[in-house]
Amino acid sequence: MDFTFTEEQQAVVEAAKALFAGVAPDGVPSPALTPGAVAEDFDRALWSRLADSDLLGVLVDSEHGGVGLDAIALCLVLRESAKVLARVPLLENSAASWAVEAHGGEELRRRILPRAARGELVLTVAANGRTGHDPAELAVTAQRDGDSWVLDGLQSAVPWAHNADLVVVPAHTPEGHAVLALVPRGHEGLTIAEQFSTSGERLGELRLSAVRIAASDVIEADGAWDRLRDLLATGTCALALGLGERVLAMTGEYTSKREQFGFPVATFQAVAVQAADRYIDLRAMEVTLWQAAWRISTAADGALPTAGDVAVAKIWASDGVRRVVQTAQHLHGGFGADTDYPLHRYHAWAKQLELSLGPAAAHEETLGDLLAAHALG
Repeated sequence: MDFTFTEEQQAVVEAAKALFAGVAPDGVPSPALTPGAVAEDFDRALWSRLADSDLLGVLVDSEHGGVGLDAIALCLVLRESAKVLARVPLLENSAASWAVEAHGGEELRRRILPRAARGELVLTVAANGRTGHDPAELAVTAQRDGDSWVLDGLQSAVPWAHNADLVVVPAHTPEGHAVLALVPRGHEGLTIAEQFSTSGERLGELRLSAVRIAASDVIEADGAWDRLRDLLATGTCALALGLGERVLAMTGEYTSKREQFGFPVATFQAVAVQAADRYIDLRAMEVTLWQAAWRISTAADGALPTAGDVAVAKIWASDGVRRVVQTAQHLHGGFGADTDYPLHRYHAWAKQLELSLGPAAAHEETLGDLLAAHALG
């Protein structure tokens, strides 16, 4: 069994490392000192560089101008982006493009994918539902009306909703079937209210009132929303892993220099044990992440559906990243709360990632339901 990454995946990692090397995690005002959003828009300059490096089309087939790689490659890029708190809709745009690639009609793919891979068209996904605790597809109704669909409902906490060109909105039909509608920002019947994330980013509350979408812009394939949601959750795990790795590295650098009683505090047993525990958390986050990404990439069979591996990965990511940043704050002492030092930014992002697409408890419930429904022999 070979656990090494392919040459193409390794090349993507090197490209991502080179691109994100010049990104400063404190390039916007501190969320701790900003009552509203830290910025009105995402980092457009970085977005352009991602497009020039072909990193926006990692999951897009070469036929449509992309690289044609898999979820593992995307997670490798996301991992690097989180180390510098890159403020771009890379996960949402990539996941939405993947859904269009896998389940959209040929005309929709030709119209959306080349522009998305070039960074000319920005996509995001409304995956939070009304409260973040209910299934997102149940927050919006979709009624077929001739050659179009009519959408009504509300989706909260949509990332980059004020800046994306299209929002992929999951909705349910009267028969209980989940569909994905591509809704343009500014479309008639759509209003977007301002919300703010823990990390200080601008979110959107989408209210849809008799929003009419052409049938060609609605994905009706069975399982499309389930697979998109799994990819989004797994990508969130990759972001949590990259953030946690950078925070632990920052903690190692600080405790190696900070002295007490004439010795670096990193040499104290209590400090070393806490750091070692967090290292174990990160390795558990990593192995469960790659298991989930591999299941998504290969559609391989397992004892449980792919959603089971995704749930395990998100449980570890949510709990693990919280423990990593809390330990980092503790070992940094008062310095960790200094708003001139970036650690507090990582803490805010970690809390956002912990709760995004469900906290650990929600995924533990999902895992329990899957175990109850699938006998393990």
